[in-house]
Amino acid sequence: MGTSKIDRERVADTGLRLLNEGGLDGLTLRAIARELDVKAPALYWHFKDKQALLDEMATVMYRRMLAEDLPHPGPERWQDQLVAYNTALRTALLRYRDGAKVYSGARFTGTDHAAGLETHLRTMVDAGFELAQAVRASTTAYAYTMGFVTEEQGVRPMPDERRDGFDIDERAARMAAYPLAAAAGAEIFAHYDERFEDGLRLIVAGIEARRATH
Repeated sequence: MGTSKIDRERVADTGLRLLNEGGLDGLTLRAIARELDVKAPALYWHFKDKQALLDEMATVMYRRMLAEDLPHPGPERWQDQLVAYNTALRTALLRYRDGAKVYSGARFTGTDHAAGLETHLRTMVDAGFELAQAVRASTTAYAYTMGFVTEEQGVRPMPDERRDGFDIDERAARMAAYPLAAAAGAEIFAHYDERFEDGLRLIVAGIEARRATH
């Protein structure tokens, strides 16, 4: 197979498939080359290192989120936009083992995200936010989502898997001398959907309250 038949998105797609099989630590350009039946140096025409590959994988993840998860047309209220985007982002990240780790800190290789960001910032500015306030509100909600999913995937690498050591009953028995902390495990390590939505709504309410005081 010649290098002309290998494009960046195909390599990234292969990387995402292998990610679900072995996680981020096991993902290498060499492993992807084997999967594509090419020599590893062929991939260096497209990616100078693993981080460049992760940047492209994150970009593909974002494009799929746009196509599959975000509602169209988008909601008009800034509150609804924040909730819709971050809910869609969590859904997209959970499709991939270590999805949050891949996405965190990635530099998008295209400008696919620019139109949505522009629309959201415009909605917030039109609602009375200064641009800096709008950016800080949006990035705070984003940071919450990334942190939440990182922790969630630390317990459940994939939605149908659970790491050893996170048995709630065993934890409660081990911490029996601390009854509130023991009972908290049933909330901390379960009910991820409900907890995520509640937390996101808390952030939106906090942004609203902060705005009202200024």
